Amino acid sequence: MPPQDREAQEADPEGGLSPVAAGNGGRVDPKGIAFDVDGVIADTMRLFLDIARDEFDVTHIRYEDITRYNLEECIDLPAEVIDRVIVRLLEGGYRAALNPIPGAPAVLERLARRCGTVLLVTARPTVGPIAGFLRGILPCAAECAEIVATGSYDAKAEVLLERGVTHFVEDRLETCFALDAAGIAPILFAQPWNREPHPFVEVSSWGQIEGLIRWE
Repeated sequence: MPPQDREAQEADPEGGLSPVAAGNGGRVDPKGIAFDVDGVIADTMRLFLDIARDEFDVTHIRYEDITRYNLEECIDLPAEVIDRVIVRLLEGGYRAALNPIPGAPAVLERLARRCGTVLLVTARPTVGPIAGFLRGILPCAAECAEIVATGSYDAKAEVLLERGVTHFVEDRLETCFALDAAGIAPILFAQPWNREPHPFVEVSSWGQIEGLIRWE
């Protein structure tokens, strides 16, 4: 079995044809897929921990401790500190680096070559420093990446439906359920904060995402 087929099968652990594969010979149309940014393309939670360490002297929290998307529910930090770190993260100007999730730049570049553009939809209130981050990992970002900041998780579905997106890679499990209800097939990117039962196709690497796409 070719590596990409194994990866796609792993993404559908029950075997057989997953919802993602419907109508595309077992693969997603590359023009119909879009991506969340934080936790999917950008390793934002590690940046959160770096800012907390560098600017607030927080050293006792590990990545694996972040078991809920709502950070106040899972880490031992005052809400005020969490809020201040998030503001720094959203506004930029931090000393630490925002790094990509391994494999993301190569797959996004391949998609850009294949389709001309890739769509990224974030619930951030503004694009902010993400634009610079994307230019750093994707040289053609100014021409080949459309970034939409919705300001809320609930607004993602409308943006995706307007652009004819059929599949969306997302790390927030609650958003996956909302997208599914709107008729968009979510692909859950596995993270410590989304380890609850769900019915969706799941991936744990960009190699698996690449394996779900119909490139021919």
